[in-house]
Amino acid sequence: MQDTHRARRGFGFWAAMVIGAIVLIFGLPIFGGGIWLAALGGSWYYIFAGLGLLLTAFFLFRRSMLAVWVYLVTFIGTVAWAIWEVGLDGWAQVPRLVAPTVVLVLVLALIPVLRGRYSTPRGTVAAGVAGMLALSASIAVLNFSGDGTAVAQDAPAETETETETEAEPVPAPVEDADEPVTEVLPEQPGEVPAGQAPAVQAEPGEPATAATEAPAAENQAQTPAPAEDAPGATTPTGVEARDPLAVMEVGENWPAYGGTYHGTRYSPLDQISADNVEQLVQVWEYHSGDLPEGEGDDAGSYSPENTPLKIGDDLYHCTAMGIMVAIDAATGLEEWRYDPEVPTDAIPYGATCRGAAYFEVPGADPDELCATRILWGTLDARLIAVDTQTGQPCPDFGLSGEVNLEEGIGDTVPGWYSVTSPPTIVRGIAVMGAQVNDGQAEDAPSGVVRGYDAVTGELAWAWDLGNPDSRTEPAEGETYTRGTPNMWTIAAADEELGLVYLPLGNSAVDYYGSNRSELENEYATALVAVDVTTGDDVWHFQTVYRDVWDYDLGSQPALVDFPTGEGTVPAIVLSSKQGDIYILDRATGESLFPVEEREVPQGGVEPEYISPVQPFSAYHTLAFEPLEERDMWGMTPLDQLWCRIQFQQANYEGIYTPPTSDGHWIQYPGYNGGQDWGSLGIDTERGIMIANYNNMPNFNRLIPREEADEMGARAIFEPEWERGAEGPGPQLGSPYAIEVNAGWRQWTGLLCSTPPYGGIRAIDLETGETLWDVPLGLATRNGPWGIPSMLPIPIGTPNNGGPIVTAGGLIFIAAATDGLIRAIDIETGETVWSAELPGGGQTTPITYEVGGRQFIAIAPGGHHFMETPVSDAVIAWALPETELAVQGATQ
Repeated sequence: MQDTHRARRGFGFWAAMVIGAIVLIFGLPIFGGGIWLAALGGSWYYIFAGLGLLLTAFFLFRRSMLAVWVYLVTFIGTVAWAIWEVGLDGWAQVPRLVAPTVVLVLVLALIPVLRGRYSTPRGTVAAGVAGMLALSASIAVLNFSGDGTAVAQDAPAETETETETEAEPVPAPVEDADEPVTEVLPEQPGEVPAGQAPAVQAEPGEPATAATEAPAAENQAQTPAPAEDAPGATTPTGVEARDPLAVMEVGENWPAYGGTYHGTRYSPLDQISADNVEQLVQVWEYHSGDLPEGEGDDAGSYSPENTPLKIGDDLYHCTAMGIMVAIDAATGLEEWRYDPEVPTDAIPYGATCRGAAYFEVPGADPDELCATRILWGTLDARLIAVDTQTGQPCPDFGLSGEVNLEEGIGDTVPGWYSVTSPPTIVRGIAVMGAQVNDGQAEDAPSGVVRGYDAVTGELAWAWDLGNPDSRTEPAEGETYTRGTPNMWTIAAADEELGLVYLPLGNSAVDYYGSNRSELENEYATALVAVDVTTGDDVWHFQTVYRDVWDYDLGSQPALVDFPTGEGTVPAIVLSSKQGDIYILDRATGESLFPVEEREVPQGGVEPEYISPVQPFSAYHTLAFEPLEERDMWGMTPLDQLWCRIQFQQANYEGIYTPPTSDGHWIQYPGYNGGQDWGSLGIDTERGIMIANYNNMPNFNRLIPREEADEMGARAIFEPEWERGAEGPGPQLGSPYAIEVNAGWRQWTGLLCSTPPYGGIRAIDLETGETLWDVPLGLATRNGPWGIPSMLPIPIGTPNNGGPIVTAGGLIFIAAATDGLIRAIDIETGETVWSAELPGGGQTTPITYEVGGRQFIAIAPGGHHFMETPVSDAVIAWALPETELAVQGATQ
């Protein structure tokens, strides 16, 4: 018995020593970091918490019951402080209460050891009861989830981004190469700076209040709307101009990336509804075989983002490396493939092919080769056209079915100038932008946007921002203007008006602007309406003045007949990375709602360049309130404390905080949302707009050139450059390189801001009011150091890819990092069905009909930046045949 008692005392001694050491290890940095944070002007809580931990450790080493009492006081104070700071938000309480609760359990477990020498049974019972009450309180806080809804914050002060506004709408009165192989398989701006126009006209220094105050809107080029084409009219290069052509509608087919070139992503199909969606079954799964190989440069760079087309009986799917595949829409069997043999060194930021375009040649014999054709661009900058039935190259298009898009571009290297988005075809003109690899050099390839005849491949016009008097290719020995804003994303179009709407990005150097031209200052980060016959810009609308935040327009706009009290107005809906959503008259570019100019933070490295005001939409914004120290997050109090210290050290005054080099600055929202290329979905019948969004900051710093050189910053054209290498973006030609911590990740891999990091919102189209807003994505595949938590709890993950909406009252979306595609009830925001995907769902699904059966299909290719698994799959679901038979019998 004595030996047993002695062994227990020995174990108890060492248990107290070990737990005391753990508490000391946490207490020292929390106490020291707390002093640092308080000195920076932050919270004093950590000083007191750290002191409590140190005293607890001291008394544990002495095996005194005072350790229990000291820690109980510390823990109860922590719970009270945590509730005072963030209320009953479960995710916000994780770093505040989880680790302290674990320590509480450990300390309480030592009561028998500590009691043996220094305590009485009555004191033990009191300590245990107090501990259990404190533990219960913390568990209650962590379990609180409310209704799971994440609602945008209330409208902030006048100088901050607004959320919901009840304003009523105000209607506006190649070189030859080895021939690729086609395989056919049988059976199978305050004062606005010079050269910069405000969103609406305003007196200097005063905010504009309504679009109707702006005569013809200074934010628009004073070019009249396009007239009807005259007989025999031609484009600037002599290509015959066409009258408006017939447009294939969505329903049985999904004929364009956004459903149609109106980009609403709405389908009138209603066979699948909230009442039966749970019965969906997987009908087929196809694999293209296009996957990264080995450990080469391409292994960590796949991000396909593809949305297939569905025409007739076939799907047309473009793989990550630009292989076009025709798939039987009912069975998933491959019918043909065309491999343009894109080399892996052409991969830019990622191996991406978002989609293709379909075109029917007017008046062609249906049996003629390429009477119907598929057009798409490649990573090595080719525009390709093939026959829809056979996959054979169109011999009448360009050179053997290809057009070299590097003509007139000038000096470039593989991966610097690429095409990742589909053409937009209006009146037979295929409009092409291109991706220019970000942040390399001021002297980058041009952002020129060009129109090509969809039949012959001839250049119809070139819209070169730096050369507004020319619409043709450059003279011999010259190039399109280098470094100008480009259109890497997807355009929208109005066939009747003959306009194509170009969402422009930024100049070649995103985070420095003092050396930009006046035209760049006027057109960067703007929506430009271009006449597809002449190549002239009819109007433009700028969403950011003098953009040095990489807030390029990434979303495809959507064309709707906008409801007003006096009827409908043909409008265009434009969403942005900073979160604002604008409603514009699609013929004139005038805003149907007020666009207010508000003062924004000044300073940074370019105080004379930064605009003193920025345009804010009074219709709707996806942006949240400015960050505060209490919004910092982590896994434990330690990493949350470090994020708090970083927050207090950083330069941050809210949205549009200017870039700095003397320290980091916080960009919120970050460059990937608000909304990125996933774009909006709009139920035009119900009048509901669906927007999924990101809600994350970036933690950035401009690096002076000398320091950047020492860090080894290299541009894509320099011999030492390596794709995927760590280090800042060089931004050659400016005084600074740029270091971006996207999402503001800390050493654990977690983000420094509190979830949710992404959500999906329903907005009343007519009023701009939020109908519901919920987090998008579960926590299952997220966790510290990349370890999946496996928690099936809504957290709202970062997301890329967009929604589609159907007449059946459903939203179908993947996008989040949890590996699910889900159906959401458009009326309630409730997820009513989901399915596991073999790869990341960073793309947009489609819906179509074959033989009276509605299908949902998606190509979940994964995404290197989103850190989701890569896949070569295309998958389709439908209701069981038995369910369809029952539906048919009851109709």
